[in-house]
Amino acid sequence: MQQVQTARRLKHQIASLETMSRFVLATLALGSGVYTYLGVRSLLDGSATVVFFAALIYSASVAVAMYGFWTYLLRFLPEMRDGSSRLSLLAIMALGMGMIIAMSSWLNAAALAGSAAVEQHLAVTLEGYTSDLDQANSNALGALSLLPDIQRAGERFSRLAEDERTSGSLTGTTGSGSVVQLLTQMAAQMRELEASIQASRETVATLFAEGQTRLAEMRRLVSAPGAIAPRSDAFAEQAVMLAGVISSLEQTSIAPSVSRAAADLSVGFIAPIADGADPNLAGRQDIVMNTIRQSVGAQSQALSDAAAEILAQPRVAERRYVPLTAAEAVLRYAGDFIPSWAGAISIDLLPAVLVGILCVVHSAARRGEDLMENADRISAADMMRSIELHQALMARQQVATSSPPPPAADPLPKVAAAENVTPLTINERKRGEP
Repeated sequence: MQQVQTARRLKHQIASLETMSRFVLATLALGSGVYTYLGVRSLLDGSATVVFFAALIYSASVAVAMYGFWTYLLRFLPEMRDGSSRLSLLAIMALGMGMIIAMSSWLNAAALAGSAAVEQHLAVTLEGYTSDLDQANSNALGALSLLPDIQRAGERFSRLAEDERTSGSLTGTTGSGSVVQLLTQMAAQMRELEASIQASRETVATLFAEGQTRLAEMRRLVSAPGAIAPRSDAFAEQAVMLAGVISSLEQTSIAPSVSRAAADLSVGFIAPIADGADPNLAGRQDIVMNTIRQSVGAQSQALSDAAAEILAQPRVAERRYVPLTAAEAVLRYAGDFIPSWAGAISIDLLPAVLVGILCVVHSAARRGEDLMENADRISAADMMRSIELHQALMARQQVATSSPPPPAADPLPKVAAAENVTPLTINERKRGEP
């Protein structure tokens, strides 16, 4: 008996919530339509009037389609009793939900998180440009690591030349002979190489400072308040200029020049002729110059190897900033905006929860109705209506039985022959009568 009462109460509650269900569906469809309008408007190009009406028509179509789709399911799916019909409607509901996500949910997500997604794209691009600038600066300054070795070699050649000139430490004879000339020549080449590296340092520092200025402006654009579209355009301009700075840094590297200069030390070695008057002195000069040749060759090989390591470092790949619309950014960085996606999808698919609730309630009500007798299925209103109909039928029957039979129709009276009229034949008529 309690299940019967529960079934009756459930039926009553379902009927009382019908207006509320319509209101909920209309509100959700309206909310989804508004955000769909905002998402579509960010994708369309053209005049403001065309964009407005196109976005309005599309969003209105989506809202009406969603309202009708969920209304049909709320009406029909809970009433399905056999499994095949219910599974068919569930499959149709799944198909419709996929279509709703395709035509509305991602646009809702673009409206909810489009600006934030574009800012995320700007921030990711900024990180890439920062890394590129640092790598280009590192490649350009790589030759500076050779500067201490070059300075030591130049100082050593200068010191040996001075010692040979003042004390004859190499040949045993003082003076500015061929050995001193050779050592002075090598020291001068090292100083020239050092000067070229020092000059490149100033150029690299200037370019790196300019790149840092561009990066600072790009950071300001990423975090600045206001509409995202003009900030994205300004960011693109700064990105183009920063790419030029990075390319200049790549071309400013002195490492190739150091490699060629190091090779020239050995290949282009020109030893003067021993100018000693004494044959013993000339022999000692030749021995010292051969030793200097070997030292220069070793120094040249060391510099060439170091320059080769610098040149072997990976070059900075060319990077281009590609602007994204709000919808494209939301799709690309969907993993960073899961809450926004969840909200955008939920506002479209929440009626599926209402459909499930009605299915469960109808199923419980049907189980209670199966236990009812036929008399229990009739409500008081149905009983009163049945009694009224019964009384009306009985009253008609009584009226039909109590009324007298209708009188028989009167027979047609006989027409008496006229006694004073004498019939005439045709022959007895006057000749002049017609």
